[in-house]
Parts: sequence; C-alpha cells; structure tokens
Amino acid sequence: MDSTKILEILAYTLPSLITGGVAYFLFNSYFKDQQNTRRWLLQKDNRKDTLPLRLQAFERMTLFMERINPSQLLIRITPISEDKNEYANYVIAQVEQEFEHNLAQQIYISDECWSIITTAKNATIQMIRLAVKNEKVADANQLREVILSDLLEKQSPSSAALAFIKNEVGQLW
Repeated sequence: MDSTKILEILAYTLPSLITGGVAYFLFNSYFKDQQNTRRWLLQKDNRKDTLPLRLQAFERMTLFMERINPSQLLIRITPISEDKNEYANYVIAQVEQEFEHNLAQQIYISDECWSIITTAKNATIQMIRLAVKNEKVADANQLREVILSDLLEKQSPSSAALAFIKNEVGQLW
C-alpha cells in the first residue's frame, strides 16, 4: 500500500472515530441524567409514603418515653401491696411490656435513636432496681418516694431520649 491510500483511510476514519466518541459521551451523559432523575423521583415518592409512617413511629416512641418517665410511671402504677420488691418487679414488667409493644417502630427510626431509646429504658429500670437495694426503703410507698426525690435532683433518662427524638424529627423537614 502506498502512503496516499493510508492517508486517505485515516482521513475518513479519524473524523468518524471522533464523531463516535462525542456521540458516546453525549448519550452516556444523557442516560445517566435520566437515571438520576428517575432515582430522585422514586425517592421523592418513597419519602411521601414513608414520612407519615416515620412520624407515627416518632410519636409512639415519644409516648413510650413519657409513659416510662418515672414521675409518670409511679403515679400511674400504684402499689398493690407493701412489698417493695413485688412493686418494683411489677413496675419493671410494665416498662418491658410497653417496650415490647413498640418494638416494631425501630424500623422507621435511625439506629442511633433506637439505641438512645433502649438506653433510656434500661436506665429507668436500673434506677428502680437501685432504689430497691437502698436499705432505707422499707415498703413500696417509700420506694416511690425515693425514686421521685431522685428525679428532683437529676434529669430522668427519658427526658434525654425525648430531646434526641425531637431533634431527629426536626431533621426530617
């Protein structure tokens, strides 16, 4: 082959390769943009559907935190007998029952929020157990008084969890 033929082939091939490369780049950009638009629309639709469920989960967790707040819990649950251990076990059982009733809500809230809620529940139970071990506490009514007086000095575990829940809900908007 002579050099003229090779130059002629290159003269035809080079522009077609450049045109093909530009077309590939443009089509690729267009399809990525379309895919991103579809993904955004799907996320928008999903958010519209899941937002009410997430808000309901946060509402239920807020109600749970309010119900296990020792100041609310001990007023709502009156002692059945004078035995402090029996009363403490009954109150702890109520907290656990409330928690089990709301277990499914964890799929709608963040892992960090769920962890804080679980920690608040466990701290409330621990507060009750520590008060039972107090030697000054002789009966169920004194147990209630000791726990409630403890709350005057420090914040309840559920208050911190409630603040975190409110913060999470604020981030949804």
